Amino acid sequence: MIELWRGGMLESVHAGHAVICDARGEVIEAWGEPAAVIFPRSSCKMLQALPLVESGAADRFGLGTAQLALACASHNGAHIHTDAVGRWLAGLGLGEPDLRCGPQMPDDPEARKELVCGGGTPCQIHNNCSGKHAGFLTFGRHLGAGPEYVEPDHPVQRAVRAAFEEVTGEASPGYGIDGCSAPNFATSLHGLARAMARLAAADPDGSARDRAGARLWRAMAAHPELVAGEGRACTELMRAMGGRVAVKTGAEAVFVAILPELKRGIALKIMDGGARASEAAITALLLRTGLLEAGHPVVERLLTGPMRNRRGIAVGEMRLAPGFAV
Repeated sequence: MIELWRGGMLESVHAGHAVICDARGEVIEAWGEPAAVIFPRSSCKMLQALPLVESGAADRFGLGTAQLALACASHNGAHIHTDAVGRWLAGLGLGEPDLRCGPQMPDDPEARKELVCGGGTPCQIHNNCSGKHAGFLTFGRHLGAGPEYVEPDHPVQRAVRAAFEEVTGEASPGYGIDGCSAPNFATSLHGLARAMARLAAADPDGSARDRAGARLWRAMAAHPELVAGEGRACTELMRAMGGRVAVKTGAEAVFVAILPELKRGIALKIMDGGARASEAAITALLLRTGLLEAGHPVVERLLTGPMRNRRGIAVGEMRLAPGFAV
């Protein structure tokens, strides 16, 4: 999909798979193998949040669009993220020890500097998945379920799996344990793109599932700074498209996009796990849809701009591989 060139020679190649689906779940375009089975990792957080909204738990506990965006987020751990998650937990009568995601040093430079210079240590609220886990805790409180909400047989995760399989249109062949300790259910690239297309086509006045899907993607698009953070591809791409599209990355170079205007969904996976390539590939596919303008600065940063060394000298470039997203 993505090539790196230096000195007029091909230096590196990133191979992968990508699928674009329509509202019926049919493949419109594909590169690689649509049936390839992957772990979607954090790209599917909006699917994991469907039961939170569909069940009525989000309304019962008064969650707003910012909290729904955080439920779908892989955030940087900046204060806008951690303070909001802390308030959310406090509103439930819960705290950091109730999370099961594990501590993580924040990726936000200022938050990291504050911890290091202040002699502090990261906690679970700094974890990039703490918003998702706050959503799990909210849903678990709604169900009256026990505290170990990341266990695969817990009512929260059983509901997540059921929703995941329904919107992907596939029985998951299994799960792996994600970096945040929650199960991550496998699916095909086609299934993941189908799920994104179903969210894109969701009727905000339709079924409970449609209403939930529409609320989640709209919350993401309305709060791009909460879904990732400053300098992150998800945030910058959503800002560039002015709330018209929701995009989400996942570990090991997965990326998805929800395109409501076109009622389409995109899913891609770079097989070597290289994030630079997944960011470039999703940028190329968004350009192909016409929803991202070629002249926007984010396109240069993620795809078309020169690669520079530490002195700022242009030393290479990224290119689309022949036949991809042309």
